[in-house]
Amino acid sequence: MIACVKCGKVENIIRSGFVRGKQRLFCKACDVYFSVTPPNPSTSKKQHQTTIIDVAKVLGVAPSTVSRALNNSAEINENTRAEIIRVANELDYRPNLLAQSLHRGETHTIGVVIPDIQRPFFAGVVAGIQKVASEAGYRVMICQSNESHNTETLNVQALVASRVDGLLISHSQETNTFEHVKLQLKKGLPIVHFDRVCDELDTAKVIQEDFAGSFGLVEHLILQGCRKIAVFAGPEDLLISQKRLNGYLSALKKYGISIENELIFHSNFKHEESIDALNYWFSLREKPDAIFTIHYANAIEMIVELKRRAIKIPDEIALAAFGDDLLAALIEPSLTVYNQFPYLVGQEAASILIENIINKDTFQPFTKTIKGELIVRQSSLKNLNAN
Repeated sequence: MIACVKCGKVENIIRSGFVRGKQRLFCKACDVYFSVTPPNPSTSKKQHQTTIIDVAKVLGVAPSTVSRALNNSAEINENTRAEIIRVANELDYRPNLLAQSLHRGETHTIGVVIPDIQRPFFAGVVAGIQKVASEAGYRVMICQSNESHNTETLNVQALVASRVDGLLISHSQETNTFEHVKLQLKKGLPIVHFDRVCDELDTAKVIQEDFAGSFGLVEHLILQGCRKIAVFAGPEDLLISQKRLNGYLSALKKYGISIENELIFHSNFKHEESIDALNYWFSLREKPDAIFTIHYANAIEMIVELKRRAIKIPDEIALAAFGDDLLAALIEPSLTVYNQFPYLVGQEAASILIENIINKDTFQPFTKTIKGELIVRQSSLKNLNAN
């Protein structure tokens, strides 16, 4: 308590605001005003997170006064507000956003579930999501399923328990039942799928040109003179694998090239499977003259192995792959790819989800396709004069 500078008593002291950073006081008994310097906030810091009560104690005001000042209430004069803000900053006060959000029934947080953050594609998607979300005032919580259905389900449950306003999901390789997502849809939670989507769920979706991109890559190989084109496909029950495989098959059909089952190798995209596929194809009586991989990283692994075996690329075997990365351009020979623009995928997915959150009652799900680009590099140019 502060004593009067005239009578020395404390019981008649009332606070009357701040003047040039000092607490102004009034003694009702003596009818006198005087000022004191508030305690240095740095000496009052505690190990726990600073609260409104801590700020109020330093200034000798009510917590409600601090709250109103920090919320720009017209009831607080400017001198008092400025001093409260100064002390709050020095004490490193941060508002309890979760408590505020729950009071409003929203958290301004988006949950994201991806299969593998280490894959450059998903890292690019997350960067795009973060950019749009931050600009719109949303925070992002990211979980990865590690290609596990069970982990994906737990991810969704954890994000929902954290009261996210909506979910962005790309499913794991193992996921073939979707009750964990259907449950949240029934509760009205906005959900947007991207990349690995589920057609049986009525959600907005952001996809790439899986069929058209694969068709274009294989057509390019055919126009380079390749006729025995092997394909390193993904899991048979993965939707994007099916679409990209169908693009491969359609290109062969268009140019009258027979489909040979021994040239189709299904995988889980693992490094050792890339080597297994090469060993298998090179054991055939008629070896392939080109390889199309539905994931570019496997093509890079194959280039490294083929060079180790002194097999000339593209003269003896050409390669092309779905997806792009800096390494695809830097490896020798550089890899022909279909760039799916993951950053744009993330931006579009986040934009659609935020639209869904804001207009929850009127939003109608739709599918957005991100147009890709065929980038021809050295790994496929058998005919250097070809367009």
